Amino acid sequence: MACVLLLSRLLPFSHRLTRTSICLLSLFLSYLCYCALFPVGTVMHRTGDSPPSCQLVPADGAKRRLQKSSLSCVLQLEARPSSAEVQPREKKPEQRVSSSSSSSSSSSSHLLAVRSDTPSPLMGNAKFGNKKLPNAIIVGVKKGGTRAVLEFIRIHPDVRAAGTETHFFDRNYDRGLEWYRGLMPRTLESQITMEKTPSYFVTKETPRRISAMSQKTKLIVVVRDPVTRAISDYTQTLSKTPDLPTFQELAFRNQCLGIVDTSWNAIRIGLYALHLENWLRYFPLAQIHFVSGERLITDPAGELARVQDFLGLKRIVTDKHFYFNRTKGFPCLKKPESSGSPRCLGKSKGRTHVQIDRDAIEQLQDFYRPYNVKFYEMVGHDFKWE
Repeated sequence: MACVLLLSRLLPFSHRLTRTSICLLSLFLSYLCYCALFPVGTVMHRTGDSPPSCQLVPADGAKRRLQKSSLSCVLQLEARPSSAEVQPREKKPEQRVSSSSSSSSSSSSHLLAVRSDTPSPLMGNAKFGNKKLPNAIIVGVKKGGTRAVLEFIRIHPDVRAAGTETHFFDRNYDRGLEWYRGLMPRTLESQITMEKTPSYFVTKETPRRISAMSQKTKLIVVVRDPVTRAISDYTQTLSKTPDLPTFQELAFRNQCLGIVDTSWNAIRIGLYALHLENWLRYFPLAQIHFVSGERLITDPAGELARVQDFLGLKRIVTDKHFYFNRTKGFPCLKKPESSGSPRCLGKSKGRTHVQIDRDAIEQLQDFYRPYNVKFYEMVGHDFKWE
């Protein structure tokens, strides 16, 4: 448009211009047209040619200059790579390194663009190990001390455990083993993967399901005087449901006659012998380890030593890891060097039990006695309850 306007102004005076003036004017007009068509900083390319690395290209709504290599733009234009296309970075500038594997037949050595945020092989995956199905499971029992056993054994460097109860084999079995595996922590080949869900011990289908997963799974059962366990169970439920009927109302169908209500879950869990019979259909007794809930309080290091032996671990968790918390009436872990305070179990552990009438306790002890004796015989150990 500027050229046309200028010509319209000069035409009336064209008869006065010499041949030399006309040539200079033509060159000047050609220069103006060229500048209008090709702004400073751009270069015409043939079809298929890639732009030089010093070209301005848009990225994230703004123009940014790609980092130049040690070669000048002129030399890069002469090389004219026909297929390689330099990609602009979104956040960080590109780094360029020479390719050591360039073919000797290449006309020139090409520079390889490497993203600076590309992780190195050592830092590429910060998650060490793999998620594996558990080698060992704490299967029971509720209010027996399962959380304490899990927290204590997790001190061992060769044990990794799921922090929460998965309830896979009793409530979520239809989700499949891969879903279950996904809940497990990452472990090295030499480490043991564990989980704990106390309701497994009293769920009829669980032994068969765990056996179908692996017949080599090691099982841990934390048992406790069934009367004390029932009272602890009731105390926990009462803290969540204040309008709960009395313990005696739930535990007995007829207390005067001493008829116990075995349909109440707090009573039914304590029938250890009946539940164990179901497990022994699928697992040998040698594959099940029983932890005494009472000795776990009075001698946690001794109980953990036996657990480590059962799992085939070196005895690393010892008495130096524990101290007795008189307020909770329960052992706690001594503070790690990296922590400023000891590790005790939550408020629900070591809770003061509801006071139960002595007659009701004696009636329950009479009820449980034959089941306890049978359980002692089955496991080959007298837990001396009562």
